[in-house]
Amino acid sequence: MSTPVHDDPLAKERSHLAASRSALRAMREDVESLDITDVTANWVNAAVLEAQIEQRIKALADLSETPLFFGRLDYLHAPGAEQAEGGEGERFYVGRRHVHDADGDPMVIDWRAPVSQPFYRASKKDPQDISLRRRFGYTGGDLTAYEDEHLLDPAEAATTSRLLQEEIERPRVGPMRDIVATIQPEQDEIVRAGLTGSVCVQGGPGTGKTAVGLHRVAYLLYAHRERLARTGTLVIGPNRSFLHYIEQVLPALGELTVRQATVDDLVAHVEVRGTDDAATAVIKGDARMAEVLRRALYSHVVPPAEGVVVVRGSRRWRVPVYELEEIVRELLARDIRYGAAREALPQRIAHAVLVQMERAGEAPDDRVQNAVARNAAVKALVKSVWPQVDPAKLVLRLLADADFLAEHAAGILTEDEQKAVLWAKPARSVKSARWSPADAVLIDEATDLIERTHSLGHVVLDEAQDLSPMQYRAVGRRCTTGSATVLGDLAQGTTPWATRSWEEALGHLGKTEAVIEELTAGFRVPTDVIAYASRLLPHIAPGLTPVASIRENPGFFDIRTAPDGTAEVVAACRELLEREGSVGLIAADARVPELAAALAAAGIGHVGPGEETTHATRLTLVPASLAKGLEYDYVVLDEPRAVVDGEPDERTGLRRLYVALTRAVSGLIVTHASGLPPQLA
Repeated sequence: MSTPVHDDPLAKERSHLAASRSALRAMREDVESLDITDVTANWVNAAVLEAQIEQRIKALADLSETPLFFGRLDYLHAPGAEQAEGGEGERFYVGRRHVHDADGDPMVIDWRAPVSQPFYRASKKDPQDISLRRRFGYTGGDLTAYEDEHLLDPAEAATTSRLLQEEIERPRVGPMRDIVATIQPEQDEIVRAGLTGSVCVQGGPGTGKTAVGLHRVAYLLYAHRERLARTGTLVIGPNRSFLHYIEQVLPALGELTVRQATVDDLVAHVEVRGTDDAATAVIKGDARMAEVLRRALYSHVVPPAEGVVVVRGSRRWRVPVYELEEIVRELLARDIRYGAAREALPQRIAHAVLVQMERAGEAPDDRVQNAVARNAAVKALVKSVWPQVDPAKLVLRLLADADFLAEHAAGILTEDEQKAVLWAKPARSVKSARWSPADAVLIDEATDLIERTHSLGHVVLDEAQDLSPMQYRAVGRRCTTGSATVLGDLAQGTTPWATRSWEEALGHLGKTEAVIEELTAGFRVPTDVIAYASRLLPHIAPGLTPVASIRENPGFFDIRTAPDGTAEVVAACRELLEREGSVGLIAADARVPELAAALAAAGIGHVGPGEETTHATRLTLVPASLAKGLEYDYVVLDEPRAVVDGEPDERTGLRRLYVALTRAVSGLIVTHASGLPPQLA
């Protein structure tokens, strides 16, 4: 005999899920049926409104494989009401987006709403007026289980949620997914930090720092939507593969307007076709270059040699040279952008002329002042005293003209450093120059010295530990009037200019007031794997707290010798492909072509980083230089010693190895023919 629906909790929850999906579908249909034919006054407003409606329709999409809600909160009292005896509580379902019925009553509450916060923060010690917290388990899109936690029942011991563990350890195929159902209290505090303050998150592998940063963007857009709609938000990642990997997280949370870019994208003023050796790149990325550029730029400002005469009708008005010198000195002392000061100069000269006119009994107005500012004699003076400067041409001259560089780098760069940054073959023009990535950052700095860079409301900077001081300055320019979320791990710095301390990095970013938070609980990397990788920490980041995995499943971990070279590697990949989930084969960049050929010969299909995996092709062949930020259920790490030897120095190589070792979610196989680095002993 079947149990009636009203007596079956799981059936009741499934019924609420079905009703919520119907309500979401109705919300979407309401938006789709909107008629805006006669709403707007012109076609421009109509186009904007139409685009907004299309975005709203996309945001209301019901993803069949994504649970509409993942939790339930039973309040002891109505939220916000006085917690008096006999108060009537309320029940809320917590999900990825708000859903209401035809009467406007909520069926699912957005996870970002204040009423949802206890789902992440409430505990036995601090129940936050929650009598019951229920978590739901799904198989595909079907609700298949639930788990209750009675926070006010002293007889019920606090236990680790089985469904939470299963969700954390669930195999993954394809791009990164959101963690909205598994956010932990320490992560939630960072996610919900205010918009006005900047936050720096130091987090080891698997601590969820990237997910925290993305969910923080989603939260801020919810809490400050109008403000951020005006000022804009930006997520900055280390490379295109990484951005492709994370690009579905925010849309899954209903946020479709956040721009994603790399630092190279931000500073793309010229075509980058060249490269620098490590030593040169370190000098060009040094913050001292900002002062060299400033000196070089303002060297173009010269004192006026003579006064200026302005002819208006039958009258001649003369501004003497000493007065012009005073105007130039005042503009230099104001510390405004070079271009803004250049635009102000003719107006200041015109004002001096107007003062003379008024003393002579005339009554000039603003139109007269603007006409004087446009006078040919005034324009000629401005051109000679405060000429226009092209930022790319300025950097070109610094890198190509030894005397010009020496003049403006004196006391800042040593002679050897100056020689290092000079081009061996000077380019004749901006277009013909073989600009390097570091050169493009210098041009961005020069551009900002001339004209202020537009500032956004909030910027998320991921894998920040690999940025140079000049790159930090480039990012900081994009949020001078906004805030930033900086994410990284000092132990994973793999560039020659890698960050030494977050305090120093935040200084270059212009966010010295930022709060530094540390995440040490590992949700992604299995215990045995992170413990093995942490053997490298004393050699790459002394004093850094090792990640402590909270996963109940210790994971699959094996170290295998590979006397037959690629044969054992291929066998390990084939073995892991028999398991459920994604597989990454990570190897030193130089070994990738050989391994690709071996996989092809064995008939094993694979994709590269940034390419979409499918259930048919679950293996990704990853050069070690592109592994940062990525994750796979299972990883085969080929030749750790080759990964170390592929870098310019041992410490950078060991950091690259640390990154590669910590990409696995469920299991890791290390294969080697040449022996392991001694630091792993």
